[in-house]
Parts: sequence; C-alpha cells; structure tokens
Amino acid sequence: MQKKYVIGLDYGTLSGRAVIVDCENGKVLAASVKNYEHGVMSENLPTGAKISGGDWALEAPEDYIDVLITTVKDAVEKAKVSKRDIIGIGLDFTSCTILPVDEKNKPLCSSERFKNEPHAYVKLWKHHGAQPQTDKITRLLEKRGEINNAQYGGKISPELMLPKILQIVEEAPEVYKAADQILEAGDWLTQCMTGSKKRAADLAGYKAMWNQEKGYPPKDFLEELTPLLTNLVEEKLSEDIVMAGESVGNLNKEWAEKLNLMEGIPVAATLIDSHAGIPGSGVVRPEQLMLVVGTSSVMLSPSSKEYFKNGIVSGVKGAIVPGYYVLESGIAAVGDMFGWFVDHMVSEEYAEKAKAEGKNLHVYLTEKASELKPGESGVVALDWWNGNKTPYVDGRLSGVLVGCTLNTKSEEIYRALIEATAFGTRKIVEMYKEANPDIRMIIASGGIAEKNPLFMQIYADVLNCEIRLSATDQTAALGSAIYAAVAAGKANGGYDSVEEAVKNMSHLKEKKYIPIPENVKMYNELFDIYCELIRIFDPNKTSVMSRILHMKQKNEE
Repeated sequence: MQKKYVIGLDYGTLSGRAVIVDCENGKVLAASVKNYEHGVMSENLPTGAKISGGDWALEAPEDYIDVLITTVKDAVEKAKVSKRDIIGIGLDFTSCTILPVDEKNKPLCSSERFKNEPHAYVKLWKHHGAQPQTDKITRLLEKRGEINNAQYGGKISPELMLPKILQIVEEAPEVYKAADQILEAGDWLTQCMTGSKKRAADLAGYKAMWNQEKGYPPKDFLEELTPLLTNLVEEKLSEDIVMAGESVGNLNKEWAEKLNLMEGIPVAATLIDSHAGIPGSGVVRPEQLMLVVGTSSVMLSPSSKEYFKNGIVSGVKGAIVPGYYVLESGIAAVGDMFGWFVDHMVSEEYAEKAKAEGKNLHVYLTEKASELKPGESGVVALDWWNGNKTPYVDGRLSGVLVGCTLNTKSEEIYRALIEATAFGTRKIVEMYKEANPDIRMIIASGGIAEKNPLFMQIYADVLNCEIRLSATDQTAALGSAIYAAVAAGKANGGYDSVEEAVKNMSHLKEKKYIPIPENVKMYNELFDIYCELIRIFDPNKTSVMSRILHMKQKNEE
C-alpha cells in the first residue's frame, strides 16, 4: 500500500513550525521553522504607534499566515513526498490567543481604521493587561454564587477569552462593535483554510468557559457584566464545536493553491499547543502525566473525574483524549524566567568566561549549578516571574528570592530558579492526585527537557517520580499530525481512533531520570520552605505584591 503522510503545525509564542509525518510509524520526515517577524509586541505596534499601559503582549496575525505558507511548502519540499499522498492537516496554537475579525475573516488590525489600535491586534496567551477585567468577572461570579462550578473552575485567569474580550469592550468598544467574530488564533487559521465556522472543543472548553451541557456563560451573566456583552455568544462566537481528532472542514481551493496541497483534505480541530503533546508523547491513560517545559510549562493528565480547584481545570470530556477529562495547570514562566536572569542579572565576568569556553551562558551556569548539592546555596525562590496560575491564579504576583547574601553566586540563584519551578510543579501534581491518585509516570517534552539533564534530574528528585522523554523534539507538532491522521480516517490511510494512532505514531526515548534518594530527602525539606513562602505571599492575606505593582504602574503613567 502507498505510504501516506500528514502535516502537523505547531504555533508557539515566538515561532511556528510544520512537520511532515509518516502515518505508519510517526516518523518525522522533515520540519520547517519560521520566527514571527514582529515577535511579541509590548511597547509599539508595527505602524510605530505606542502601546500605552503595562502587561501587554500582542502579535501580528500576518506573521501566522507567513509561517503557514512558508513552513508547509518548505517541509513538503524537504520531505520529498507527493502532495497526493498527504491526507490531512492538524494544528495547535498557544491559547488563549485571540483576535477580532470582520465579516470576511480579515483581522481588524489590517484595516486602515484600526491599524493603530492595540485592541485590534492579536492578544497573546500571556497578555495580562486584562487583569482588572479578570477581577471584575471573578467578583460577579462570586456574587452570583457560581465561581466554584466546573464552568468557571474556582477563579478566573487573565489568560482566558472573556477577560480579554471585556478589556476590548471597556477600552475600545468600537473594535468590539466592528468585529464580526472574536476568535482564537488557532480557530481563525482553520477557518481561513476551510471556510468553516466550526471551533475546537479544546480551545472553547479550557479557555472560553464552554462545556457540552451549558455551552458558553449565560446571557444574563454577560449582560450583568456589561450590557454590550449581552449577545456575545450569538454575535461574536460559534456554538458549532468539534472534538479533538474530528475534522473542522476540508482544505479549500484558495488555500490548497497557496500551500501546494490537494484540495479537499481534512483539517483537524485545533488543539492548545501544550495539549497537542498529549498524543505526541503517548499520554492517553490516567497513570500518565505529561510535562511540557519551555517558555512556560504545562502539566496534563487524563482523569476519569472532573476537577476544578485553584487554577486547575479538567476541561471538556473527550476534548483532548476520548473518554477522559484532562487535568491542566502549569507555571507561567520557566524558560522566560531563566532567560530574564541570564539576560539581565549575570555579571560581565561570567559572560566572558562562558565565551572563552565556547559556551552560552545557560550551558555555563547549568554546569556550575550541577556542582552544587540540594540546599547547599541556602537560596529558595518563588517561581512567579510572570504571575501565578496555581494556587492563586493571579497575573499580578511576582518572583521572590530568599536567602541571598553578599556571597551568593549566579549559579546558586540559577539553580534556585530551576528548583522553584520543580516545587511549583510538585504543588500542582499533589493537587492532581486528589482527582487522579493513579499518576506514577511522567513523560516530559519541550526544549528544556531535551537540552538540560540537570533540570530533569532536579524534577525527578523533587517529584520523587521516574521521568521519561518523548522520542521526538517536535512533540506538539507530532500530536497535531496524529490528530490529522485520525481526522483523515483509516479508509484514507490514517486511523479511526486516537488510541490506535497514538500506539503506532508516538514513542519514548530509552533515557530515564530516576530519583536519587538523598536528594529526594533534602528536597522534601526545601519544598516545605517553598510552601511556607506560598502561604506568606498569599495575595488574600498580604497586599505587598499588588502594592508594589500599583506603584510601578503609577510611575509608568
């Protein structure tokens, strides 16, 4: 039988990629990566217009189109496969990343009217400018006695869709009124490619407060929030929702020509980028937990039970893994935090030594940090450099270092930051086990997992759990490709179930990280200190961090 292939697209924070995958065995034949030309915009728009205020994280939608066309064509050419043998496309995207579009599906920021309006651009997942709106939504849900139901999960995050939409309504109502739809960027791309108005259950369930029983938040709640939102669902969203592995529609003629692919091949429902790692790393059973570590981190684990508490959500049953809810939380800054430290806090002397040894500063600091024992530096950190997801769900919280002296070295702080992210991960995993006590195996992926053995060993020690690595460094893209194979179906050379596709297309490396008993013991003590810091800086008990942020914002005005 003629071999068949699928395309997996993976849109991250700074770049996007395409992979060509063999349906038979999951082998990645070729990959192509392209950075977003405009990157993340926090100070100026592409026109030069200034973005006022703080905590903005915007992107230009044309960058996503450039990535789509460039990487797909390049990857197909590299793979040397016939376009007639490519049977489907799958896509994942950072979330919640939204944009307003007109009736022709054109982003409002591309119009002359709104080219200088920040609210007309893409609001990236880590846009925290909507924190005041987040607080407003939370207060209303508390007043209505609804905050603790499954649809809202106990507390609202600024990363969700509704706070971002409410910010548009309150600060740029003309943009909201002009929008025909407000879309997740991943759904926007599938709409471009197919013309279908269907949206992905994964995006809607985890980021837009949608579920199968109740749909989106009710009209009376939206009206009480602000009258302009009364008809949000009917006017700006879509209730035509499809599950993971299902087809949103078929590649239309326009985009088949742009991508040099066959018209009519299925386009699978979009997944959140980290969620795509679930099939990509073979995590489809409750005893498994997937850990993605990159710019930020995400932890996901299939669960038979629904769960919502302190920033942990379980989404919609079947939205990622058929037959299961999937527990989700994570840490808002991991690679970003290490990058901040290396870029701004390391001495010129260290930089020169690293350069002399032909190493970048991350490698140099990791090697020096590897020489330290757990607890040796006396430094403990809180991993809140980009806010906190669990347990406080507050984008205004900030990082903390405790134990620094005039003798503290850069590598000691660097290691403390790694340990802090591991402690934060352990806190989340312990909460997961309230719903899913069967977790006993962690499968990791992402750039840091691939490149930093010290990081992974610290995680194994802190979590006291064996950690395996996904066999590919393109886990999310592979997961998107796996769902493309399911959307295509067995009759066309793909698969009729996610389980069958994962079994054949996803693999693990032989490398294992095993907990070191003496380190486990020391990290148990350090974890207790970390938990004490969490309690000390509980935003419900102290206003220290919010007051500092308020002072900063006043000076920026």
